[in-house]
Amino acid sequence: RPLAAVDVEGDIQGLGRGFGRRIDRERAADLLPLCKAWQPDLVVCEETDFGALVVAEYLGLPYATVLVIAEGSFVRPDAIAGPLDEVRAEYGLLPDPTLAALGRYLVLSPFPPSFRNPAAPLPATAHGFRAMTSDADPGDAPAWLANLPDAPTVYLTLGTIYNVESGDLFQRALTGLRDLPINIIVTVGRDIDPAELGPQPAHVRIEGYVPQALLLPRCDLVVCHGGSGSTMGALAHGLPLVLLPLGADQPLNAARCETLGVGVALDVITATPHQIRDAAVAVLGDPGYRIAAERLRDEIAA
Repeated sequence: RPLAAVDVEGDIQGLGRGFGRRIDRERAADLLPLCKAWQPDLVVCEETDFGALVVAEYLGLPYATVLVIAEGSFVRPDAIAGPLDEVRAEYGLLPDPTLAALGRYLVLSPFPPSFRNPAAPLPATAHGFRAMTSDADPGDAPAWLANLPDAPTVYLTLGTIYNVESGDLFQRALTGLRDLPINIIVTVGRDIDPAELGPQPAHVRIEGYVPQALLLPRCDLVVCHGGSGSTMGALAHGLPLVLLPLGADQPLNAARCETLGVGVALDVITATPHQIRDAAVAVLGDPGYRIAAERLRDEIAA
């Protein structure tokens, strides 16, 4: 699919219309009869599952929310509260213009505190935890991964949602990176055939999926779209990043990475293969990026 220009403000407003109104209404309607029948004592949901919060509040149940957006400022009250209040009113709940309900009880954050945007501080109810990255068995690693040549290894991923909306980005990135004296491992996800990217030199490996717990310990740099999962996966292993944000919270995560000195962000529309290559060379060549990423790794581990 051809790439569209990144519109963070439009995506934030879309979160309000989509998750705050339509999906919230559908989720609440599905969840209410289930809760009435099962009578749970506690509801646990992720932070944008607003329908679950509406039902829990309607039934007088305590709830815990798990954060899934690393940088923190994408869930913005001025964009979400209005649509969400329409659904709240259908359940007899008062308006919540500041989204106070999201932090009323326990808030669980798997992200390092310093990564959060200071303009969107965590509520007093927040508690950090270290998420398990994977239960993959090291013995399950493919043989080729254990026999990589002795050279820096770069992992290229565009995640599992925006990968199919990335236009020619895989090709641009590979064109820029594959002439470097490095190993390149690309995962394209289940919806893209690795063969679509064409023949590659021996030091480029294209796969549908490799567990990151097996792959990242062998890497020196991650080139990715800046999704919260991919970004935190890299930082949990102390790896610096080159970021090509495609939408949603990704530009905010990418900007935060630059602020913290753990990576370099490029404009996904205009980035040329040459610019992607230069960014990778710069990040690999400057130990400051790795040192900063290792500080985040230690914060996650703690």
